[in-house]
Amino acid sequence: MLQQLQQQLQTILQQKAQYELAVREAKRAQEEISDSPDDAVMYMSVGTVMMQKKKDVVNAKLNEKVETLELRIKSLEKQEKMLQGKFEQLQAQIKAAIEGKGAPLAT
Repeated sequence: MLQQLQQQLQTILQQKAQYELAVREAKRAQEEISDSPDDAVMYMSVGTVMMQKKKDVVNAKLNEKVETLELRIKSLEKQEKMLQGKFEQLQAQIKAAIEGKGAPLAT
C-alpha cells in the first residue's frame, strides 16, 4: 500500500513537471511572438505538418494551451496533496505499529 502511494505520487510529480515545462515553453514562445511585427510570417505545427498562420491565431492557440496546462497542473496539485496526506497517515500508522502501539493499519 505504501509503495503504491509512493508510485502514484511519483507519477503525479513527473506529469506535473512535464506540464510546467510545457507552460514555460509556451510562455517563452508568446514572448517571442509579442516581440515580432504583426505582419511577421509565423508557422504552427498542426499534427505532422507546419502551417502558416497569422500572429493573432498563433498567440490565441498558445494562450489556450497555457490555460489548459495550468488547469491540469492545479488538478495534479490537488491529487498530490491528497496522496501526500494519505502517505503521511499510512507512514504514521506503520511507525506506530512498529513501535508496538498497536494502531491498526487502514486498508
